[in-house]
Amino acid sequence: MSLLPHTSAPPWPGDTPTGRFASTIRTGTPDGCTVALLGLPDDTGVRLNNGRTGAAGGPKAFRAALARYGAADPAAGPLPLVFDAGDIMPTGSLEKTHKRVTETTAALLDRGLFPIAIGGGHDLTFPFVRAVASRHPKLAGIYFDAHLDVRETVGSGMAFRRLVEDCGVSALHLHGFRPLVNSSDHLDWFRSHGGRTHLDGTKPALPKAKDLFASFDLDVLDAAHAPGVSALNPAGWTVAEAEAWVRACGSDPRVRCFDLMELNPAHDPDGRTARIAAHLFLTFLAAFARR
Repeated sequence: MSLLPHTSAPPWPGDTPTGRFASTIRTGTPDGCTVALLGLPDDTGVRLNNGRTGAAGGPKAFRAALARYGAADPAAGPLPLVFDAGDIMPTGSLEKTHKRVTETTAALLDRGLFPIAIGGGHDLTFPFVRAVASRHPKLAGIYFDAHLDVRETVGSGMAFRRLVEDCGVSALHLHGFRPLVNSSDHLDWFRSHGGRTHLDGTKPALPKAKDLFASFDLDVLDAAHAPGVSALNPAGWTVAEAEAWVRACGSDPRVRCFDLMELNPAHDPDGRTARIAAHLFLTFLAAFARR
């Protein structure tokens, strides 16, 4: 039985090798842990935006990939002890599922844990970060995405507009922006509310702010590397570019939460995108350990 509200037990493969990092993850108690993993297995928002469904399977695919990737005693040095809080149980209602995400994330924060979410539609970043924003006034955000995701309509593309309008997020910084797949109206809204897009190829440096959230949509990656996403990106980043930015986010103590979103195993037949997600997760943890 889960220790937290609204979650089911984490679906880990039953044959995780003892030499893999996943074998060190705790599921029974968060005692002694510094990081919490939370699955967000819902893609209702993607469907509402007419995207490719399947991201509801993202957390399960991520765990399966992590069970086969990453050493328990890596040469990079010791990694933080992780508590797997399980998966949020979707309700069939976007608003009610969002409420569950916020309440569960708040419970993890109450236990002094650093939350990392795996999804799932990118709309779920809104309720995930909402719990963090309630504790950090003037929270700013850095996100990695081909899309602005500032739609006024309900769906997977609404997260960052809602964080500004409903949660008082003070500034947004977007990396990986692709102008051809974003409307001029959305870009105008983004800029008029203090948002900044940043050029590719810049040296990783986080924005000036007292507190930050970081959100990584896997569709910022090129489709050749990451086909298992809700919206393919034909001109995206390499994994090495992403790794550098995730490392910067992990090492910065101003970053208060992190998520990896839009993992879509329905379009990832060889599991390469899930393995990338596992790699970026471990990259973040390795940098977090040096805080």
